[in-house]
Amino acid sequence: MLYRRFGRTDLNIPVFSCGGMRYQFKWQDLPLDQVPPDNQANLEATIRRSLELGINHIETARGYGSSERQLGEILPKLPRAKLIVQTKVGPSEDGNRFLQDFDDSLARLKLDHVDLLSVHGVNTRDLMTWTLRPGGCFEAAQKLRRQGKARFVGFSTHAPLDVILDGVNFGSPRTGEGFDYVNLHWYYIFQKNWPAIAAAAARDMGVFIISPSDKGGKLYAPAPKMQELCQPLHPMVFNDLFCLSHPQVHTLSIGAARPSDFDTHLLTLPLLAQAAQTLTPILQRLESAMQQAVGMRADAPFEAGFPDWDKSPGQVNIPVILWLRNLALGWGMTDFGKMRYNLLGNGGHWFPGQRAENVAPLDFSSALSAVLPWARALGYGDATRLQTLLDETHQMLKTEAVKRLSQSD
Repeated sequence: MLYRRFGRTDLNIPVFSCGGMRYQFKWQDLPLDQVPPDNQANLEATIRRSLELGINHIETARGYGSSERQLGEILPKLPRAKLIVQTKVGPSEDGNRFLQDFDDSLARLKLDHVDLLSVHGVNTRDLMTWTLRPGGCFEAAQKLRRQGKARFVGFSTHAPLDVILDGVNFGSPRTGEGFDYVNLHWYYIFQKNWPAIAAAAARDMGVFIISPSDKGGKLYAPAPKMQELCQPLHPMVFNDLFCLSHPQVHTLSIGAARPSDFDTHLLTLPLLAQAAQTLTPILQRLESAMQQAVGMRADAPFEAGFPDWDKSPGQVNIPVILWLRNLALGWGMTDFGKMRYNLLGNGGHWFPGQRAENVAPLDFSSALSAVLPWARALGYGDATRLQTLLDETHQMLKTEAVKRLSQSD
């Protein structure tokens, strides 16, 4: 295993982390006597396989159903000094509630402290305000740190870039104030958050990438065209290599559901020494295919100047929909597009905005007033053309509505 210094925490963190949102029994909280023995045995085998590989960062969350309780049956049996344990607790308007929720998590894990504590899902301006204001979740987490219950404090986020930057830039790095690390989304198909990673690096913060194989394109079940374009690498290995070729990135989450789920990712490690030579021809093929299909980069819609989803007619999440269209047409990622597109309307602040159903009657003229000139040249600046693109995408990607994992049985 390879390790990187996790920012100012000075922890040597493995470049792959064992994420805890897929091996648990249920997304609903359950007492342990309702967890089937074979599920618990699989979880424990997954953790032991992770440690055999040198992946000693075990990451979970209070919101991951039965995960913390189940981990509490094995983590206390393992050499504590060799583990980096992280849990995440959702923000509360009341800092005292955050403290209570954390103590509940610690009791479930059956540990006396965690190494990394994240404020979980700081996805909106209001949630960031709750977190950063006096008496909020950040101050509560610092209290836990002083008590020895948490060694370092960070935040996890699916927020817009400007909100993420507020969290990254909070406090003064000269005095050690502010977050020690950030969990965020960034991978080949979604590079919008790079400024937050650069800002985190400037403040010597740890950087943890969330869900690179799932939200990064459903790469565990890759589209045939993506497989072809990424040759000779598996698309998961390509994406891992792309992310880890940037030294500002310290660790990628592997949401392992079984012990064998680590195997393909391990193929990345011997390639890191010559990442540029391996990546260059693949990147050229991917970029060429996208240009030929849609005439722009995959994530160009995020830079087009569209209004935020909540200020868009019908709360339609225009840039996300056009991005998913590009991925489907350019790289054949239709299944991924359907998975994400049909979550719109059900994703809450984790994946906000609406699908483009019945989009034709909506008037997008005012929403397009701020769209950048180059975006207008690509056909985004005309309301009729935009309506056509959104409607075409809806017809291509629509299925039955999709629920978030935490809403599933």
